[in-house]
Parts: sequence; structure tokens; C-alpha cells
Amino acid sequence: MKRIHVAAAVIRGADGRILIARRADSQHQGGLWEFPGGKVEEGEAVERALTRELQEELGIVVTAARPLIKVKHDYPDKQVLLDVWEVSGFTGEPHGAEGQPLAWVSGRELAQYEFPEANQPIVAAARLPGEYLITPDDLETPQLLRGIQKAVAGGIKLVQLRAPNMYDPKYRDVAVDAVGLCAGKAQLMLKGPLEWLGDFPAAGWHLTAEQLRKYASKGRPFPKERWLAASCHNAEELALAEQMGVDFVTLSPVQATQSHPDAVPLGWEQATSLIEGFSKPVFLLGGVGAAEREKAWQCGAQGVAGIRAFWPEV
Repeated sequence: MKRIHVAAAVIRGADGRILIARRADSQHQGGLWEFPGGKVEEGEAVERALTRELQEELGIVVTAARPLIKVKHDYPDKQVLLDVWEVSGFTGEPHGAEGQPLAWVSGRELAQYEFPEANQPIVAAARLPGEYLITPDDLETPQLLRGIQKAVAGGIKLVQLRAPNMYDPKYRDVAVDAVGLCAGKAQLMLKGPLEWLGDFPAAGWHLTAEQLRKYASKGRPFPKERWLAASCHNAEELALAEQMGVDFVTLSPVQATQSHPDAVPLGWEQATSLIEGFSKPVFLLGGVGAAEREKAWQCGAQGVAGIRAFWPEV
């Protein structure tokens, strides 16, 4: 069965909301919502296909777009490759040129709409930022909390509270404060035993590679309303993350780092190849920062994760 290549768009308005369209009842997966786009013709460049489809479907002309995520998905009756681009600039007023209903929704509201199964990673990618802050080790609690507060005030939207040298009760106390600092402003990801899940319902969970190996076969430990991520370093761990149904991963180390001097870097080429075979958002980690974000996008990544790169001076 030949895989159908589809160009799709996460179109952002000036207010940050995202445009979605409802599929006609007569179509495959009819009645569900989708990200606008259509089939890439034989020999056609993806960007060209995207521009053509959006002009036909919505009456708009794309002026700024970048790769967001590629998703391979196998339905019982067809195989698709969704080549998704984020469209941040266009001319014209979008309208359902083929009679399809449209809706502008916030990232948070996206989760309330019903999409085809293949679109779930795109929903996650559309909701996630391009930067993921991981807190540094060995900070005193007041300094750690001040840094989180300052980073969130500076626009960071995704924060992992990583404190491997902190003993459990102290980490839990800091987590309570961090949840408060991030509430309504940023998504907090915690690390720790899965037994703690029920105590921090507002937080997402970031699994270590060891936890991934231990729990992947049991599937997702909580409903999809809550973010689940994992640390991955190779194709085997990415496959386990897929099996567990995580929402996104970090892939590391891309380059040599001070914090893990013994780890062998993947390099950009191998990182790109690993992302190519994985259909979820990936943050590249290890020796990367804001300056590498565009390069990460071109490799197919969601963006970059970092400690020093995004930690504010406090």
C-alpha cells in the first residue's frame, strides 16, 4: 500500500489562535476536525503543495511557514505521511472555500476538539512551544524558585523541575511552590516516582529513560489531558516512548555538554535521522540553545531544550 503524502498547516493568527476545519461527513474520518491541507502531487515540492492547497481551500496566500512535524500513521484502510508546517504569515481572509466549517481556537481549546488519530501528535506540536527549560542542579530552594519565576515572566512556557540531588521530601515541597509559580502561565513537568502522580494533578510528568524501560509495556499511566514526556537517547528508547503513548520527548545529547562530558554526542545528522523515524514532537537537548532553534526546526524537531541556555541570571 502506497503511503499518501499530505501537506498540512498549523495556521496561527496574529492573536496566537489556530485555524482548524471540519471534514465533510462523506470524507475518510468524516465529521472530525483537521488541520487544513491536502495531497502532495507526484514530484511536487511540499511547500508548493501547501501553498496551492491553502489557496484552494481557504483563499489565503502563505507568506511565512516553517516545518513543524512529520507524522507517519497507518489506518486499517490507508497509510499517510502528514508533512506539517506552521504558517505564521498569510494574506487574505480565511474562509471555507469548499463549504467546510472553520474555527479559530486557542492551543488549550484544541484538546477539546475531536481529530483523526493521525492528528494527535500535531495537536501536541501545535500546543507546545519551541523551547523547554530544564532547571539546573544544586541550587538552593529560594534561588531555584526565583529562577523559575523570572524565566516564566520572561516568556518560557514549558519548565521541567529537575533536581536529581535533592532528597524526595524537599523536591516535593519545591514542586508545590513551582506548580503555583507556573499556574496559568507555563506548563510544569515534574520528575519522580509514578506513585506521586495523584499528588500533583496540574503538573505533567517527564520520565527518565529507566522509567521508560520499566513502564512502557504498561502503557500511558494517566489520561491524555495531562502531558507525558520522556528522556530518550537512541532508537530503542524512542520506540518505547511511542509504545507508551508519550506526548513528546527530549533527544540527547546532540552535542558535547559540560554536564555529561562522558556521553557520546549524537551529532545533527544522527539526530535528524532518529527524528525522521519518530512521529511525536522532539526537543533536542545537549549543547544547544536559542541560537540552534531554527536548525532544530529544519531537522524536524519541535525545538530545543536546555539548562544553561534558558536559565535566567538570578
